[in-house]
Amino acid sequence: MIIETSAPTRVDLAGGTIDIPPLFLFHEGAATVNFAVSLLAHCRLETRNDDKIFIESVDRGEKFETSLSNIGSLKNEPRLELLSKLVYFFKPEVGFNMITNAEAPAGAGLAGSSTLDIACVGALNRLVGNRYHPDKFIQIANSIETTVIRVIAGWQDYYSAQYGSVASIHFRPEGIEREALDVDINVLNERIVVLYTGEPRNSGINNWEITKAHIDGDKNIFDIFEGIRDGAIKLRAALLASDWNLVGDILKAAHPQRKKLSPNITTPRMDELIDIALANGAIAPKVCGAGGGGCIAFYCEEGKKEAVENALRKESDAEVLDWKVSTDGLVIKEL
Repeated sequence: MIIETSAPTRVDLAGGTIDIPPLFLFHEGAATVNFAVSLLAHCRLETRNDDKIFIESVDRGEKFETSLSNIGSLKNEPRLELLSKLVYFFKPEVGFNMITNAEAPAGAGLAGSSTLDIACVGALNRLVGNRYHPDKFIQIANSIETTVIRVIAGWQDYYSAQYGSVASIHFRPEGIEREALDVDINVLNERIVVLYTGEPRNSGINNWEITKAHIDGDKNIFDIFEGIRDGAIKLRAALLASDWNLVGDILKAAHPQRKKLSPNITTPRMDELIDIALANGAIAPKVCGAGGGGCIAFYCEEGKKEAVENALRKESDAEVLDWKVSTDGLVIKEL
């Protein structure tokens, strides 16, 4: 049996960090807005005729093998820890080769680990006979990743990976709900540049420290999150109204507000790249993920995307990524 899965990464436009529990419970109407992109995470499983388990990450250049009789050791295996813990959770009863590959650069801030998580959950669940309904995939992925990063994981990234396209994720006391947004994705494709800065996202941005400060009653942090919530609500409405000028205004206003969370949201090099983009037709930058490196998405004036890309391509340490909005989420194929 051969099982192949893929899932899309995402660009988060608004509401990031408020998706970490329990922060959203303190901000009524909390929501995020993101869209899936065609930089995929892949997982391939091929069953074996023996009891060996072979695990390999192509993009990380790491691999190791174990056996079904030793599957319990994967609970605390430090090598390829996310993959190991997922295999331990599902406990397949046949030997197999597991090979993963990520198209997004490492540390890009595009939710690469959460996306890989969903791709592997889909593959392993099929391997064990569809043990869980797909409605459970996000809960499983979040739970396993939390044990890997050892702090509370946010929720929004799993929804873009599983369902794709453009969406607003709403966080309410009664639960989390994904709302698909009817948006002209051609406009997003034509007006957004995604740049990998050449600096992998680092530990300078610590969402856990921000979370603790919020829970401890830091009024400044609380007020910033109120603004993050309001920005996501406004952006959702602007996208649904196809008010692309207002989209630019909202994203432009959000960047300095976001930087108030931490002085390390951007690095000096990221600030230089932002200045270059703004001087060549970008309206607003959106640092992807937690910042401190990784990717920046630039919302551009109409017809200015190519000019922004050309200016940024002259920077040898940065990479303009080739992407499109992905309308597909998790794809599972059995060959």
